[in-house]
Amino acid sequence: MSGQVTKPTRESPSRTVMRLELTAGGYLRICREDAEHFFPEDTLLALWKDDSLWLLPTRGAAAGGLMLKQRNVRGDRSLLISEVFDFQIPVGNYRAIWDDDVGGLRLEAEWDPS
Repeated sequence: MSGQVTKPTRESPSRTVMRLELTAGGYLRICREDAEHFFPEDTLLALWKDDSLWLLPTRGAAAGGLMLKQRNVRGDRSLLISEVFDFQIPVGNYRAIWDDDVGGLRLEAEWDPS
């Protein structure tokens, strides 16, 4: 399954579930459809809150944050995120949930953010 991201499924009207991959090179991979839908400006903030990693969209490069880059002809995106993990990447595939109430994507993982 390396490099593949499953299509999102709806758990409830305000929650979308998807799978994302963290690579050994420190990249987070997200499929084109999800990137375009949830991060239309291709920029976001990554922050730790309550032991969860949140990815929050911003309003363009002028707002700051991290930039999603196109990684293949299909248009899938990748994000260099190694710094957020203090360069100790928990490589693997993770479940992520979009939360409409927060306006962000929360990665569910079993890592220690401290």
